[in-house]
Amino acid sequence: MKSKKNWLAENYAEALKRYPERAYPFKTLSNIEADVVYTEDDLEDFDPESELGYPGNFPYTRGVQSSMYRGKLWTMRMFAGFGTAEQTNARFKSLLEAGQTGLSTAFDLPTLMGYDADHPFSQGEVGKCGVAVSSLADMELLFEGIDPEKVTTSMTINSPANAIWAMYLAMAEKKGADLKNLGGTIQNDILKEFIAQKEYIFPPEPSVKLVIDTFEWGPKIVPRWNFISVSGYHIREAGSTAVQELAFTLADGIHYVRQALKRGLDIDEFAPRISFFFNLHNDFFEEIAKLRAARRIWARQMRDVYGAKDPKSWMLRTHAQTAGVSLTARQAQVNVARVAIQALAGVLGGTNSLHTDAYDEALALPSEEAATIALRTQQVIAYETGVANTIDPLAGSYYLESLTTELERQCLAYFEQIDALGGVEKAIDAGFFAQEIGDASYQQQREIDAKERLIVGVNAFESELADVPIELVDPKVAEVQKTRLAKVKAERDPNAVKIALESLRDAAKQGNNSMPAFMACAHAYCTVGEQMDILREVYGVYQEPVFI
Repeated sequence: MKSKKNWLAENYAEALKRYPERAYPFKTLSNIEADVVYTEDDLEDFDPESELGYPGNFPYTRGVQSSMYRGKLWTMRMFAGFGTAEQTNARFKSLLEAGQTGLSTAFDLPTLMGYDADHPFSQGEVGKCGVAVSSLADMELLFEGIDPEKVTTSMTINSPANAIWAMYLAMAEKKGADLKNLGGTIQNDILKEFIAQKEYIFPPEPSVKLVIDTFEWGPKIVPRWNFISVSGYHIREAGSTAVQELAFTLADGIHYVRQALKRGLDIDEFAPRISFFFNLHNDFFEEIAKLRAARRIWARQMRDVYGAKDPKSWMLRTHAQTAGVSLTARQAQVNVARVAIQALAGVLGGTNSLHTDAYDEALALPSEEAATIALRTQQVIAYETGVANTIDPLAGSYYLESLTTELERQCLAYFEQIDALGGVEKAIDAGFFAQEIGDASYQQQREIDAKERLIVGVNAFESELADVPIELVDPKVAEVQKTRLAKVKAERDPNAVKIALESLRDAAKQGNNSMPAFMACAHAYCTVGEQMDILREVYGVYQEPVFI
């Protein structure tokens, strides 16, 4: 067999005389150059035993479970939440009836920012981008008719995560559930809020302290629950590259591990309940390689750097979601194809659970029809394509393995930069992440504007498709929510509320674990806003520095 060098000089060079290379960037979205062809020469230093191993074995490049999808398919966990608790409860039930296997809850902006529906800052936003939850009463309605011991629930909540989680657990207790049997995830990743999404309330240090409270309390009380989902998704949606998403997400996860160890926690007690959340963008092979690299890097960090002994501590388990930022308002129906390809990348990359975006999300909240099509996309991949028949079917691909290794190399280089700045919190203060993501986003947009990268229906192949009907939230939702909130405040025990809020204030001031106080607040029907106001008093409110 001739060498790669000879083939390029003879066969490829001759072919280019007839068909010259297209004027298009042959590189990934992270600007990693793609070679003409990959051969064994590109993997001459590649050791399959240490780089790949078997599925379910260190370093988990090929997946964290030995049987992977031959034993159990990924969890089909569709994100849902809008309007009132009753409306979202109805959507939950329709998705479960359609074959969804896990719930995922979106909260509205007031809830995410720690305000009740009757706060002036909530005006115009109640129920818009998620469900409005102000107290345990809303949580009870949200999961009415749903057994929390029979379904796992994910909740996308960060600054008020402890309070919302406590409400969910209180709801389950009132239904007679044993907390040790509950499974689910709270996002609870505050660092990515400072880096990308900007839905923070308190400064970084007390915010991270609240996260570590869940690391300490969770394994003892709710051992099957993932008390954090370290989230690269929002970093990618803010404009980062896949490499930056990988590096910044894992750096955040490592920062939480370091802080938990500083508190004296046992790594093998909390690390198995750390989960992750990654974006699935359009660059097919880069997204597959990113998930594989993430597992390998995390395994090596946990075992070799931080000394975890339990193999469960080495496993990076991840949810993934197709890229909302890639969806287009123009020719929105084409988004069905984008989502299918992104979802396929997630499955080939070995995700443990998956959300597929609805094609109409660039226009409005997904309609029930669009959400069902998104779920059906996962079901087609699972049951019709055959890609789940064998584990990690692309392993050994010269290109994929080269790309996985390059992503790992660039990720570790970012780790060195972040540590040189003093760690994640210091890097946030220095504006490092904002600058890196801003530069990457600018470069991507410049390439699109110059038509160096083509987006179907946006800067290429433009045409008109049929209008897409959109889902609108009834403006009456705000009044319904305010009325319910007033009723809760009128009927609850004011003395229990006072005692619970004082216990939260004391825990915050004294630096004690806050979760017992949050549980007391939940059962007393204290509102999200009341609890966050207590912490605003104690911790202060974060103001992002201005960088010029």
